[in-house]
Amino acid sequence: MMPRTAGISLWWDTLGTEVPQRPSLSGDLDVDVAIVGGGFTGLWTARSLLEVNPTLRIVIIEAEVCGFGASGRNGGWASALFAAHDARIAREDGVEAARAMRAAMNQSIDEIERAADADGISCDFAKGGTVVLARSAAQASRATEEVAEARSLGFGADELRWLDAAEATAMVGATSVLGATFTPHCAAVQPAALAVGLARALEPRGVRIVEGTSATAIIPGSPVSRPRVTTDHGTVTADVVVRATEAWTSQLADSAREVIPVYSLMIATEPLPDEVFAQIGLADRQTFSDHRHLVIYGQRTADNRIAFGGRGAPYHFGSSIEPSFDRDAKVFADLQATLVDLFPVLADARITHSWGGPLGIPRDWYSSVGLDRTTGLAWAGGYVGDGVTTTNLAGRTLADLITDADSDLTRLPWVNHHSKTWEPEPLRWIGVNTGLMAAKWSDSTEQRRGRPSRVAGALERFLGG
Repeated sequence: MMPRTAGISLWWDTLGTEVPQRPSLSGDLDVDVAIVGGGFTGLWTARSLLEVNPTLRIVIIEAEVCGFGASGRNGGWASALFAAHDARIAREDGVEAARAMRAAMNQSIDEIERAADADGISCDFAKGGTVVLARSAAQASRATEEVAEARSLGFGADELRWLDAAEATAMVGATSVLGATFTPHCAAVQPAALAVGLARALEPRGVRIVEGTSATAIIPGSPVSRPRVTTDHGTVTADVVVRATEAWTSQLADSAREVIPVYSLMIATEPLPDEVFAQIGLADRQTFSDHRHLVIYGQRTADNRIAFGGRGAPYHFGSSIEPSFDRDAKVFADLQATLVDLFPVLADARITHSWGGPLGIPRDWYSSVGLDRTTGLAWAGGYVGDGVTTTNLAGRTLADLITDADSDLTRLPWVNHHSKTWEPEPLRWIGVNTGLMAAKWSDSTEQRRGRPSRVAGALERFLGG
């Protein structure tokens, strides 16, 4: 059976191979570990568990096809970005905890490359770092503050440094560049190729993957029963059930307010000639952004396109997720206008792909991973759009938690973190969309006035980001 992946992203459309949907669950099943969700979190967890104990009976339960969600639709940044800022972690858990978290994120980028090489996965991995441009005085102020904050936490220029206008423009030939921050800790990847490759590599090692199988409930265990997953094709009972559903966590009744699904949309150009990149730069396939409030992100793909995305789509009432929300003509037009503003040479470049999808945001903008031994339920998620690398760390951490390994990973500050739940409707619809409008307004006023927006600062404190 062919899944409905055609057209859901550039990444799926350029895989160069068909990905048929695997068979559904065919009745009740008993395993050691049941993983709900066939995205990066679930795939990395299964892979990591096998590295610890190859004899484990593992099943991955996926409603569509592995990589269908955010894992196959994102911007392809395998970055060291973590949802909670370093300074916040240092404030709440101590400087050493912040340093350990940053080191673990950096290491996870290399773990992705190691695993892809070991499994023979061609995912266009290119570790060129990230350039975040400062294109106004207000943005430059935030950029230099970020570098100063990094130094105060003991992070040197090898972690984050300031580029002057000439250095920044040599890397990313955008307009109005005053400078930039640069970190070497990011790789551009083809995310759908990585997800599909991970899934294919798991099956010969004994992992069972059932697709086209929707989980209807995750039922905790008790002193007299093991946890289980009810689905539309049978019930799976396990010693441990891992919830790896990210934005779709909001669609499960028992976790409906743990994260909200917020849409991020993307466009991609046609393959561009060398003379265009002579002006744009990105010679090492650096990922790029700027220091505005409304997030944008881009990369030069292996086939010489620009894949470019950003926030701007509204949050939908009741945490709704619908295929129609993947497309918003106004947001796509705004993204193209922003891309041309950055790189005027792209004014006539044809946009060949436009797509989107939901990402999961917890109320305090703090990702988490954990295991409750009393119920047998484990989880990871709330990546706030920074999941390509964080999922790898989550999978390795879950493997250690599930197998009772006492490791550096299990002592990281995000382990067993519990975010408070989102407000009921209509409060969260009002609050989230007001925040979206405030971010847009702040960027506009900063561009006009050249001063940092007080509204944006207040918004960040309110949202807990």
